[in-house]
Amino acid sequence: MSTETITPTTDTAPAHQVGLSDAAQQKVKSLLDQEGRDDLRLRIAVQPGGCSGLIYQLFFDERLLENDAVVAFDGVEVVVDQMSIPYLSGAQIDFEDTIQKQGFTIDNPNAQGSCACGDSFS
Repeated sequence: MSTETITPTTDTAPAHQVGLSDAAQQKVKSLLDQEGRDDLRLRIAVQPGGCSGLIYQLFFDERLLENDAVVAFDGVEVVVDQMSIPYLSGAQIDFEDTIQKQGFTIDNPNAQGSCACGDSFS
């Protein structure tokens, strides 16, 4: 896990408390290099849906919206919208690459429960 201090990338942008592991940072950098674009950020959001009521949205975004919280992790910017911040405070994004599973994972201390598929939480 990264021990980098979380600081906003601009003086006016609020900070969020979402962490990004070293493995996740490396994977995001690799994916951004494949895209060949330097204007994209990793956005994580929470939206209504799924079996348990809420789902994660994790995607690359070129937009910065008003009141977005932005934190840079060694060249990777992670953006969280204002409405999602309370749901994601303290969450850790990791990347697993094993024989059983490959993909990003989110360890969220705010999730009280999740569904059997693991795609949604409450």
